[in-house]
Amino acid sequence: MMPLTLAPTDQGFVVYKIFADQKLKAHLDHLGILVGSEITPLIFCGKDLIVRVKDCRLALNKEVASKILVKAV
Repeated sequence: MMPLTLAPTDQGFVVYKIFADQKLKAHLDHLGILVGSEITPLIFCGKDLIVRVKDCRLALNKEVASKILVKAV
């Protein structure tokens, strides 16, 4: 397991744990990022990480991405 910020790009991962308060967890849930969901880091753009969740591309700032623990599929 590793934080999303350390995960290699263009590889699929499963969200294992999210270290955040309820407000942030609810926001991530609305974006489709919840424990058990698949996520693929695509590219770092400055302080943001572009990820693929389902069929969408999302930008997460580095602080939020570091709170998401992932494991390889």
